[in-house]
Amino acid sequence: RARRLLVASDDLAETFVASGFADRQVRVVAPGRDVAAASPGPATDLRGSRRVALLFVGNWVARKGLLDVLEAVAALPPETVVLHVVGDDTLDPGYARQVRARLARGDLTGRVLVHGPVSTERVAGFYRDSDVFVLPSRHEPYGTVYGEAMAAGLPVVGWRAGNLPHLATDGREGLLLQPGDVDGLRRALYRLATDDVYRRELAAAAARRAQSFPTWADTADLFFTELHEVARG
Repeated sequence: RARRLLVASDDLAETFVASGFADRQVRVVAPGRDVAAASPGPATDLRGSRRVALLFVGNWVARKGLLDVLEAVAALPPETVVLHVVGDDTLDPGYARQVRARLARGDLTGRVLVHGPVSTERVAGFYRDSDVFVLPSRHEPYGTVYGEAMAAGLPVVGWRAGNLPHLATDGREGLLLQPGDVDGLRRALYRLATDDVYRRELAAAAARRAQSFPTWADTADLFFTELHEVARG
């Protein structure tokens, strides 16, 4: 009975249309790309003794793929990457136990830093000071963190699934792998860690692409414009 369906992504729009809804009913109102400004002060050295700093921002639930990231990182030479993990670990206690058990194994000692849930200002700081964003999620209705990371100039690495292919092109703004291909994920991270020129090319392309994503102010304007149009009939 709805006169208008407002959905968060092109992927969701395609899903609704494929389910029989008319194109004219569906409008995409995507989340904003902008995060709060990073806390003032100098940049934080997130690399330590490694070549690059990887950033994972996501809650500890299975579809986000944190265990896949840990397996890929464990298979890399120790000097290549350090992984920073930001997100809530309380939503799925069973999965969180699996993650902690994997972190406790010796091949990840000192290579993963867990920060838990943090303020938006700190998240913005992590985006600013990291080198690569990695989130091999099996399904994101939109993937707000991908847009935020790209706006901060980070190449994104993840599965070719959900809405990510609508946000980034493989080999242009990031590297997209077949879902479940952990060895492919390892290879992608290794290339970005060891090929500075390629990583910077993808980072610059990601920042350019993100300029086409809405800010939260744009999102609000579009959302209320759609409501006004429906109200006017």
